[in-house]
Amino acid sequence: MADHLLTLNAGSSSVKFALFDRAALHDAPVFSGQLEGIGLGGGGAATHDAALADVMAQLKNRSLHINAVGHRIVHGGVNFTVPVRIDDNTVVRMADLVTLAPLHQPHNVAGVRAARLAFAGVPQVACFDTAFHAQQPELNRRFALPQELFDAGVRRYGFHGLSYESILAQLLADDPALAQKRVVIAHLGNGASMCAMHEGRSVATTMSFSPLDGLPMGTRCGRLDAAVVLHLIQQHGRSPDQVAELLFRGSGLLGLSNVSSDMRALEASTEKSAAMAIDYFVEYTLRELAGMVAALRGIDLLVFTGGIGENANHIRPRVVDGAAWLGPFEVRVLRSNEEAVIARHTAALT
Repeated sequence: MADHLLTLNAGSSSVKFALFDRAALHDAPVFSGQLEGIGLGGGGAATHDAALADVMAQLKNRSLHINAVGHRIVHGGVNFTVPVRIDDNTVVRMADLVTLAPLHQPHNVAGVRAARLAFAGVPQVACFDTAFHAQQPELNRRFALPQELFDAGVRRYGFHGLSYESILAQLLADDPALAQKRVVIAHLGNGASMCAMHEGRSVATTMSFSPLDGLPMGTRCGRLDAAVVLHLIQQHGRSPDQVAELLFRGSGLLGLSNVSSDMRALEASTEKSAAMAIDYFVEYTLRELAGMVAALRGIDLLVFTGGIGENANHIRPRVVDGAAWLGPFEVRVLRSNEEAVIARHTAALT
């Protein structure tokens, strides 16, 4: 029986999984799937626990020999800057970062616990979305806050690193010279961010301390004046938990439109608020793009990826046309393959 390697990617509203033949990691997975719309109704799983149970049942029914499991973990904090083998202490330390990524980290950790229970004794590896950005210049990892806060971990981390690593690998394979130039990758989806890369390394990115910053997203507000948080607490009497719920789960495209967090539903809607939400998304995508280009002092290539980036054919031209003032640059649309990145890191550590 062939040895197989499993990858698990438990996101904010989906669970992706892929099974790779360990002897052929560069080939397509032998079995993969995705459960979407978790907790959103419309036929999706009601909870992440239910979705993970479904995935585990599908795998167990196939009588496979799984000898390693790799996981996407959104936040690595200060200490996790490379993929690591998972042990009990690792799980505790990853769980301690839940408050920094409340839409993802709880489900990431739940996936780790479920897999460790289902595949007892099988080595497992955590791959962190923040790790890709860990070597950015310190200037781009700082807030304008005192040194002691930076030392305590209050800094810009950046996210979607596995997606960016996947796109970089594709560029290096297809056009190595272009991959070394000034590249901006726009990962646009329910979660959205951009990364400015030069010489194949992350220089700057739009998300920062948490996955809340930067671009407007499905239910997250994106860039926000910090005084709004103080105002909501001090003047509106909202608790910190209520503010967190608003900013992470009740804002973004959903909050603007009061229709949906899904770009597909907004494009199909006749509500004026849906059109306004789309306009807002395009406008602030352009503003964040300008910031990434400033960090690179120019742009040679813009890559779209993610659910919106790959599939929203009406959004991309609006962004490209709106960025014409930046001068000529190449545009590509590439599908991110985070699972393949996780598989390679997991194989290297097991």
